[in-house]
Parts: sequence; C-alpha cells; structure tokens
Amino acid sequence: MSLLHDVRGILLDIEGTTTPIAFVHDVLFGYARDHVREFLAANAANEEVRADIALLRDEHAVDVREGRNPPPFADEVATYVEWLIARDRKSTGLKSLQGKIWRQGYLDGSLKSQVFADVAPAFERWREQGLSISIFSSGSVLAQQLLFAHTEAGDLTTFIDNYFDTTVGKKGEAESYRRIAEALNLPPAHILFISDIVTELDAANEAGMKPLLSLRPGNAPQPNGDQYPSIHTFDPL
Repeated sequence: MSLLHDVRGILLDIEGTTTPIAFVHDVLFGYARDHVREFLAANAANEEVRADIALLRDEHAVDVREGRNPPPFADEVATYVEWLIARDRKSTGLKSLQGKIWRQGYLDGSLKSQVFADVAPAFERWREQGLSISIFSSGSVLAQQLLFAHTEAGDLTTFIDNYFDTTVGKKGEAESYRRIAEALNLPPAHILFISDIVTELDAANEAGMKPLLSLRPGNAPQPNGDQYPSIHTFDPL
C-alpha cells in the first residue's frame, strides 16, 4: 500500500527531514551565536526584540530556580543567549530571537539555506496531487519562512500552506498534533507526519497521524525506529 494512501496533508519536520542537521547546527546556530551581540546592541529599542528578551528573562529565572547555573542575565543578555544556543534549548524566546538574527543574514545575502535535493521536486509533486504541505519545527515561524524562502533551490514558500512552531505546543506531546490537525481542518488519520525523531513520531501517532521516520545522512540513530515505516528520500512519496 502506498505511503500516501488516504493522506490529504503532509506535515514536515525540518532538521534531519528537509534540511541537513549540519546546516542547522553548524551554519544557522553558528551565525546566531556570532551575531547576537551586535544584533542586540543595534536593536535594543525594538519592541519585538524587547518581547523576546522578556521571555528570556523569565526562562533565566526558571534556570536559576532549578539550579542549572546559567550565566548572569542582567550583566549580559548575549552571554545567556549563547549559553542557550550551546544547549540547543527549544525555547520560544530563543527561537524567536534567532529568527530575527537569521532574517538579517538572509536579507544581506550572507545566509543561504540548504534543503535535500529531493525536497523541491517532492513539493511540486505533492502540490500537483492536491496535498497540503505544512511545517512543524521548534524554530519560530519566521525562521521557517526565511529558511524555505532562501534555499539554494529557490523560494519554496509558494508550496507551503502552514507553519507551526512551539507556540502550538512541544513536539513530543500528542496534544500539539491534535491542535495542528484542528488548525488544518483535517482528521489526524489523513495527515502524514515525517520526522527524524521517534519521540515526535510517537506523539503524532498517539494523536492519530500517520508517522514516517526520516533516515537522512547525518541523522542520529533512533531507538525503536524500526516500529515505523521509514524513508531515505522523499522520492517514493
């Protein structure tokens, strides 16, 4: 039976699914880390940036309270941001701020995003088949839109119908996927979710979606990954 049997919508993770993990960790995270200080200095009065800083201040208080020994916040916000980046923290404040820093890089041409070679043809094929295409990533919606707008394969945002980030919930919780299905106005059973992380597939499966494991070059081995169908490329879809 086809992996797309009864599927009306495809929900995609980014890192390790559409995009190499190395690009996210080495290029994007590195760019944000290298430019956070100058960005904060230049945008200290920006209301959206100030809102991100407020979220980060709250997160810092939790880190202190729970004994994680973060660097002082009041002295240097950037040092705390660098500390979070090093830990790949999936926090809304950090991801929102990173998205704004990346926007600067994409707009001035110093950043160009990578997607696997089969992604653009798959997007075209799925659109021709009448399937909706959505993204669910821990990166902010802005960061997602920027990534797909500035790929080496061109602007792919014309194929993408919806973007979801951690404001809808954590990627390892079934309720997040129920909310996404409701937002897409589709029964979960008609949504195929593709990710390289088994715990995310577990959550989507619990919500009633069809899980599919992405086995891309550079992806970490997944415990119990053989419980789900898997692909190495979007070509079979």
